[in-house]
Amino acid sequence: MLAFLFTVTFCATYPSPIFGHARGKLTAEQETMSHYRDRIKSMFYHAYNSYLENAYPYDELRPLTCDGQDTWGSFSLTLIDALDTLLILGNHTEFQRVATLLQDTVDFDIDVNASVFETNIRVVGGLLSAHLLSKQAGLDVEEGWPCAGPLLRMAEGAARKLLPAFHTPTGMPYGTVNLLRGVNPTETPVTCTAGVGTFILEFSTLSRLTGDPVFEDVARKALTALWKTRSDIGLVGNHIDVVTSKWVAQDAGIGAGVDSYFEYLVKGAIMLQDKELMNMFHEFDKSIRNYTKFDDWYLWVQMHKGTVSMPVFQSLEAFWPGLQSMIGDIDSATRTFHNYYTVWRQFGGLPEFYNIPQGYTVDKREGYPLRPELIESAMYLYKATGDPAFLQLGQDAVESIEKISRVKCGFASVKDVRDHKLDNRMESFFLAETIKYLYLLFDPDNFLHNNGATFDLGGPRGDCVLGAGGYIFNTEAHPLDPAALHCCSKDQDERRELQDILLSLSEPFEPPMDQSEETSKDVASPSACSSESIALKPGERRKAPVLSCPVQPFSARFAIMGQVFSDKT
Repeated sequence: MLAFLFTVTFCATYPSPIFGHARGKLTAEQETMSHYRDRIKSMFYHAYNSYLENAYPYDELRPLTCDGQDTWGSFSLTLIDALDTLLILGNHTEFQRVATLLQDTVDFDIDVNASVFETNIRVVGGLLSAHLLSKQAGLDVEEGWPCAGPLLRMAEGAARKLLPAFHTPTGMPYGTVNLLRGVNPTETPVTCTAGVGTFILEFSTLSRLTGDPVFEDVARKALTALWKTRSDIGLVGNHIDVVTSKWVAQDAGIGAGVDSYFEYLVKGAIMLQDKELMNMFHEFDKSIRNYTKFDDWYLWVQMHKGTVSMPVFQSLEAFWPGLQSMIGDIDSATRTFHNYYTVWRQFGGLPEFYNIPQGYTVDKREGYPLRPELIESAMYLYKATGDPAFLQLGQDAVESIEKISRVKCGFASVKDVRDHKLDNRMESFFLAETIKYLYLLFDPDNFLHNNGATFDLGGPRGDCVLGAGGYIFNTEAHPLDPAALHCCSKDQDERRELQDILLSLSEPFEPPMDQSEETSKDVASPSACSSESIALKPGERRKAPVLSCPVQPFSARFAIMGQVFSDKT
């Protein structure tokens, strides 16, 4: 099933031959794509340069006052979040400069309370992606890359600061951690569902690149604990007590507070080839369809009863059609996408909450902070279908954002989509996600869309095929290369296997007892050449057998994979 899923995902995620073009005169569609690529690049550099000139080293730009502010932990967050976007837009030189700058200036050993969720997806995810793209960007990589490198060590250092949050009775993490002192004793145990279930991509990548299993272990434990809390009708709520496993907010849906949990089950299953994660998602998907889906909208319902609690569409839900396309459910994804697109056309952006029966915004939830989710779904669906309707959304997004949000110092969030009043904030995800997905929508030949035609070699022995496609985007749009995980974990497995064999050879050889000693005991001990008992005592681990039977001459040769060759071989 998973092999089939991977095939479907590959076809849905990468351009089919309809996107190729012969050399010569461009078609009208290709000219349109080229035009919008140039427009999107211009948007990126207007925002990026405004950040550098007015806000660096703060986390984010305040575009209306042309200054900066720290929002998620004082990491120069916009630089980390925008780093891989620089490469996707083709700017190798600036990628190299910023990668070096971050290594010299960013320090995670600071007395700051940081969001565990946001630090993971933006900082850890951004550094991991930049590390995996370093060779593509022309950086001189360390020997053994991608299993070693300075950006990988930075990502690992940031992630270690988050580990104390997972020290709970359930294994589900607290929402906030102090990077210097750990979890505050007065920290609330209430965390949103996404804040529990959005770690498997970044933490598994870390474990498999570094060889330290602790990251993947805590991420899986949190996922398992969350899975066990679902209701009798198969739904999860919005906020949970990570100490008691009791649900505090029992609204079930696919939007804010829950969204990336479902996203990471699918993407984790694909990246790790993990059937259990995909089975979890399919079970949730059945319940979501049964209880929350109405006329290709998804409402919020009470998690135990399935009764509607909020008949609203939230802008964060707009990732769902893209996720559906990854599992091959194109028809349903397309219908839902067009529902969401009607809301965009109504306002020139997606309000945070939209009342479906009334067809209008919800009080105090009228803003549009330049979120990427509908554009993300358009990118996936265009590559799956080639339908120009998805390109049209991209064009509309460029025109709307340019007209409504562009100011002297960057792009400002929309405070109210009804009158297009602006807010003094440009979130880092505008450069990490919104611009990136827009550009990839109009750039089918981008290296991230690679179908295996080009690749790099790397790994400890230089024989791993890397960068050949199949990238998985984390929920902050930072691309991760599954081949790198396989490369490093394979090398680590081989090292462990060799170590076990060498350790077994170093154990002292105990010769078998002679016959008189053997018969004097009530129970005979097995000789070195007899079969080992398969019964183990409680807590006992089976040891690798000592290579002593038959005894090999001194001239025997020990091969790298553990084979023993005698002179007669």
